[in-house]
Amino acid sequence: MATEPLKTTFCGIRMASPIVLLSGCVGFGEEYTRVDGFSNADAGAVVLKGTTGDARLGNPPHRVFETADGMLNAIGLQNPGVDKVVDEILPGLDFSETRFFANVSGSTIEEYVRVTRRFDDSDIDAIEINISCPNVKEGGVLFGNDPEMSARVVAACRTQTTKPIITKLSPNQTDIEENARRCIDAGTDGFAVINTVTGMAINPVTRRPVIGNVSGGLSGPAIKPIALLKVHQVYTVAKAHNVPIIGQGGITTASDAIEFMIAGAAAVGVGTALFYDPLVCKKINAGIEAYLKQHHMKTVADLVGTLEL
Repeated sequence: MATEPLKTTFCGIRMASPIVLLSGCVGFGEEYTRVDGFSNADAGAVVLKGTTGDARLGNPPHRVFETADGMLNAIGLQNPGVDKVVDEILPGLDFSETRFFANVSGSTIEEYVRVTRRFDDSDIDAIEINISCPNVKEGGVLFGNDPEMSARVVAACRTQTTKPIITKLSPNQTDIEENARRCIDAGTDGFAVINTVTGMAINPVTRRPVIGNVSGGLSGPAIKPIALLKVHQVYTVAKAHNVPIIGQGGITTASDAIEFMIAGAAAVGVGTALFYDPLVCKKINAGIEAYLKQHHMKTVADLVGTLEL
């Protein structure tokens, strides 16, 4: 269980820890609860699996491939559709344990609007707008790499909800700072930085792509330096508007999390690390708390954006 120094506020939402469990890594909040010793209460928030208007089967196999210091995935937003998530899955979540964020995905702006409207009429605490998924051939990846389209999606979703909107930004774009500016103007309340980095793997025997979708999203420690830089770049824009950032990409230790907070992240996302250490959140919480005590800081907020240049 997280302690007083770890408590923080993100987009007005009180969280017991700065750790956020990332979308696509914990299903709809129930997958890891079957692991002995795991508790959602060790995280400040859980982001549910990407959800679209209608059910999706996702991409053909193979969908996951281990790489050096990372993992490629191309799930393709497999999910049961927003109505089933809201009507059947959300009622089974324990909102006394932690906060739950929806992850809204779509192929058109109209689909983003529909899914956001449906989640607005639910107990979900915040809505993450996924405009940066690299594993679908329409929608998210196209919206996320174009600042104008990103802003249009955020603005359209903003009209559908009073809940906090967190925009998930892509690293696979030319100017992430300009995208952040446009999304702030469109009404986003926060950012998640970054999504996975597009990559591929080849089987040298068959000379074919390993991933059925040809390309996939690379996550894990291999992308941490990229993610740190992107958090720093977005923070230079977001801090003037008091728009907080969830920093994510390769966090496996407390030291990793601390680096992201120094760079400007108010919260930190943990994803790929859970696949090989489901209890990693306990270790990260303990490490952050020890660091705060050592440096005479009362809360994690005292650490955010303290990078010295």
